[in-house]
Amino acid sequence: MSMTAVLVFIVAGLIILGLGIYAGRLLFLVNTQNQKQNAVRDKRIGNITQSIQTIAFAMMQQQCDLSEGVIRICNLLEALPVDPVPNYADHYPSIYKLFELVKEYPTHDARAAQSKATRRKQDKEREQYESELENDILKEAEVLRSFQVKL
Repeated sequence: MSMTAVLVFIVAGLIILGLGIYAGRLLFLVNTQNQKQNAVRDKRIGNITQSIQTIAFAMMQQQCDLSEGVIRICNLLEALPVDPVPNYADHYPSIYKLFELVKEYPTHDARAAQSKATRRKQDKEREQYESELENDILKEAEVLRSFQVKL
């Protein structure tokens, strides 16, 4: 074997070694980044879960309107970063039914811009929906009081 061939093998080996080290470093960085993203995701899930439990408890204690509670809970459930996303409407049908009925009602400035008659009419409708669904919603809120994400 000639000296040139030996030199080519040595250079090729060094290149392969260098590429291997570089690939290992990239894999390490990707793994570290994934761990950080998972930690952020887990913290977000924990915060959302705690918020859902707190709102459910407030609904049970009549500390917030059912409509306000279901809007908040449904939005939080939909914001959970889980894959695949469960169909929470199947698990909490009464909560989602009220949500569908009241989600389009204006809030804040848009509500203030409405006439008093319109606001009264919407409040009456909302209260009617709440009274019809109250017992079932409170049962579902009891379940949500101990809500945990299944990963």
